[in-house]
Amino acid sequence: MKKIFIVANWKSNKTLEEVKSWFDAIKQFPIPERKEIIVCAPFIFLSEIRAIIKNNNLSVKLGVQNISSFDQGEYTGEICAKQVSDFATYAIIGHSERRKYFHETDNDVIVKLKQLAENNITPILCVSDMKQMDYYLSKDTTVLDKAGDIIFVYEPPSAISEGGQFHAESPKIANQNAGQISQKIGRKVTTLYGGSVNSGNAGSFSTLDNIDGCLIGQASLDVQEFCKIIQNT
Repeated sequence: MKKIFIVANWKSNKTLEEVKSWFDAIKQFPIPERKEIIVCAPFIFLSEIRAIIKNNNLSVKLGVQNISSFDQGEYTGEICAKQVSDFATYAIIGHSERRKYFHETDNDVIVKLKQLAENNITPILCVSDMKQMDYYLSKDTTVLDKAGDIIFVYEPPSAISEGGQFHAESPKIANQNAGQISQKIGRKVTTLYGGSVNSGNAGSFSTLDNIDGCLIGQASLDVQEFCKIIQNT
């Protein structure tokens, strides 16, 4: 059976007490060996979560939702990949919300990808349009050279939930589009689906040939719902 990746993207949510409560529930939940559970938390909780995972020997990996496009230096308010590497092993880059609200470009994503590669952090690279893949492959060799070390996420913007008002893309279409990422790379790569995933539809995506799991947004905030997603994939 293939390895399944379940990635929680908490976005800008939760207080410290809510984080502790979420992990109190996860401690009681058995996680199958073939499933890689990754929690991408806000930066301010990294130290606390790392301690919880270590002290309880949890089968959970820690990730972040973004990194700076700069290395260490005089960049007030930024958090660079080298700093993140002390806490997390995964990092989301290229998410459609970063593009929408912070005007990040395809070139910004390439710069961040290089920063992650230099600091041995696995990129979770979001792709909402295949033109983005064409740009990455035409402007830089990093995506192609490091494709085996990247987790790609196909995330159609029309399915990104904002208060639950959007709907997931059909599994058939998602599978076809996710497959295009591997086609452009020239070999099978790890690709997830992201966009309005919940416990009711997660299984229909993770069983597809071209999809190896899901990036979970809103549904990951509710630990019981998230555990059901793990069960159903």
